[in-house]
Amino acid sequence: MTKLQAATDVRGLNEECGLFGVWGLPDAAQTTFYGMHALQHRGQEGAGIVSNDHGHLWQRRGLGLLSDVFRDPEKIESLKGTSAIGHVRYATAGTHGIENIQPYLVHFNDYQIALAHNGNITNALTLRKQLEDSGSIFQSSSDSEILLHLIRRSHKSTMKEKIAESLLKLRGGFAFLLLTPDGMYAALDPHGFRPFCVGRLPGGQYVVASETAALTMTGAEFLFDIQPGELLTINDQGLQIDHYTQHVSLNIDVMEYIYFARPDSTIYGVNVHMARKHMGRRLAIEQPVPNADMVVGVPNSSLSAAQGYAEEAGLPNEMGLVKNQYIARTFIQPNQDRRERAVRMKLSPVKEVVAGKSIVLIDDSIVRGTTSMYIIQMLKDAGAREVHVRIASPAFKYPSFYGVDMQTTDELLAANHTLAEMTEMIHADSLAFLSVEGLVDSINLKTPYPGNGLTTAYFDGHYPSPIYDYAPSLQAKADAGLVVFDPEPAAESVLTSNMIISKQEGAVYE
Repeated sequence: MTKLQAATDVRGLNEECGLFGVWGLPDAAQTTFYGMHALQHRGQEGAGIVSNDHGHLWQRRGLGLLSDVFRDPEKIESLKGTSAIGHVRYATAGTHGIENIQPYLVHFNDYQIALAHNGNITNALTLRKQLEDSGSIFQSSSDSEILLHLIRRSHKSTMKEKIAESLLKLRGGFAFLLLTPDGMYAALDPHGFRPFCVGRLPGGQYVVASETAALTMTGAEFLFDIQPGELLTINDQGLQIDHYTQHVSLNIDVMEYIYFARPDSTIYGVNVHMARKHMGRRLAIEQPVPNADMVVGVPNSSLSAAQGYAEEAGLPNEMGLVKNQYIARTFIQPNQDRRERAVRMKLSPVKEVVAGKSIVLIDDSIVRGTTSMYIIQMLKDAGAREVHVRIASPAFKYPSFYGVDMQTTDELLAANHTLAEMTEMIHADSLAFLSVEGLVDSINLKTPYPGNGLTTAYFDGHYPSPIYDYAPSLQAKADAGLVVFDPEPAAESVLTSNMIISKQEGAVYE
């Protein structure tokens, strides 16, 4: 197998998952279960919880939705203890075994440790080969397990130091939650690709989650977003924030605002619903549809953008499509065949609304194009006179390497076809996209870091870091100047602490 083939194969390991953890709370596993329900949209392949009962860790995990995995109440009841971490996993091609469902739990001769991960490690192939060549035996095919092996091999004296040293060897996008008998640890990569936040329950216990919606679900007050390069330690003494590196930037994955996150979540101070609504408004300005009768949003993630478009264009915002809420998101189906089948099960046109009308169909994105084609055909079969597609994000031309399953350029419609060709392929009367500038302005992220705080590489080919093991897959485009990679700053081995927060003091982020 060539290096390029290996890199292409491992890309099936990419994950967009949900994390939740709580420390010092009676029935911690039950609260973790509720928090994970608020994150179910981030992954439907599998779920798991590890609890800490007086220094002993217990695990339950399985394939399917939370309601499937924990259908038997005994499974939650068996997870005794006052601390827990949970994980919902995003389905990806070729990695569907129970061995890849997190949190992982390992038993060493002197301690236990559990790990949950959201993201993708871009130097995973290299690290895994080095570890296996030196004797490590992996139990899964996921890149997440690498951190556990690095921690075990560290000669540092404390768990915090072991984790910090290990994190410095990783590249790419990662948000990690780790649970030991003595504490819970949360870490974010130096580029801040994935969302990660901290809240506090009424009793003073700290909660860590992928989205603020999970804090709301569990009654926790939002405290702050974890910053790039931070390592948090939560234990009976409170919460301590350290930096395992000072070389950081903020490049939150823009797909969180476009598609993945819940509309009631807020990421780095920007509410997702409002960001999508602004995208829709800007889209109406940039790409109007003369003489249209109505706006129809594709449920559910496009409804906010449709509202903004309709308000700006002065058009009725109609419910021309109805979603079966019990069908999983088609983009998170593990293969194309299941995505196509899911579209027909998931959406139904409202014939009495769309018949004879010229429709502005708002969607959040076009990745492979199949979903759009089926939706347009359904609307026309229901009698729509015209369907003008307006996409509340720019055209996807380049793959993701930081944790979203857009595996190769070959899969991306806009990377291989002109606008006219795409319009014909999806059977639309017209097709237009939001500009990159319009997207960035719509989110309007306020950040003390250099740049706009967003990763827009899917649209403009500007990657905020090297892609390491995946570099061969984009080498031709790099040689042609179509994609560029910012250099990775040198990592240092200094662990610096900036604050300790006790339960009694409360949390004020500095």
